[in-house]
Amino acid sequence: MPIHFPLTNRRQFLGSLGGGLITIQAHGFTEEAQEDLIYLLNDTHIGEKHPPDSSVPMNLKQVVRELTGLKQKPVATIINGDLALKDGQDGDYRHFAEIISPLHEARVSLHLTLGNHDNRDAFYRIMKEEQPKIPLVKSRHISMVATRHANFFLLDSLQKTMVTQGTLGETQTTWLTKALDAHPNKPAIIVAHHNPRLGGDPAHFPGGLIDSKELWKVLSPRRQVKAYIHGHIHDRTYARHEGIHIINAPATSYVADRKLSTTGWTVLKLTSRNVTLTTRTNAPEHPWNNEVETLTWRS
Repeated sequence: MPIHFPLTNRRQFLGSLGGGLITIQAHGFTEEAQEDLIYLLNDTHIGEKHPPDSSVPMNLKQVVRELTGLKQKPVATIINGDLALKDGQDGDYRHFAEIISPLHEARVSLHLTLGNHDNRDAFYRIMKEEQPKIPLVKSRHISMVATRHANFFLLDSLQKTMVTQGTLGETQTTWLTKALDAHPNKPAIIVAHHNPRLGGDPAHFPGGLIDSKELWKVLSPRRQVKAYIHGHIHDRTYARHEGIHIINAPATSYVADRKLSTTGWTVLKLTSRNVTLTTRTNAPEHPWNNEVETLTWRS
């Protein structure tokens, strides 16, 4: 299961869904809070060792410093796949765990997904807190996070380490279908590492989610589904398909072409009607830094 650091104002309970278990978290909701604050990172790509001049670990450390310094902690912080540098070695996850350890001390609620550069066995071997006693779906690292204004469904699109394309598979899609049907009365946001092969930027479709059409057959008719968030592309774009927003958030580690993109993270503020996304960039002078985009949910 995700890293669930103990919070004095947190409640946890388990509900049965067709033989599987779904974890639901409440993060100290108060009547005064009008928005849910979420931090989103993608593609941290932490290796056991980096060259002395590498900005990759420093970029993640920059976000950790901001998070630990916040007076109002986010109700959830999500790191969406490709945690490891290349092929998910034990040392990669040791270094990753070391960098994010201040979040534990600051009681930041942290949730992790896996991408094509990750290795589930090594991930669970080093980050033992992440492995559930009873997985929701066998051989998949998934969870659900409930906030005041939305339910986040964190999926596992890792097909095989170092295979660019991703897949959810029939069993995980069946679980998601049941989970969505069990929670119809709050906006649902799907989070997976790989981009869908519909909507968005067609240049990146071949490396995305193989079973995108099958997934959309589940998502589209369920009107509570409002958005699909992904990384994988190391860029930032906003798109929409059949009314569902497709949010491609920037990578924290590096980009393929600095003329087109930059590194950073995303701050989400959720209401029951929309989400406001603020892009934060590691380079403070970049034009994207503190740029705001508001997306309204479909009815």
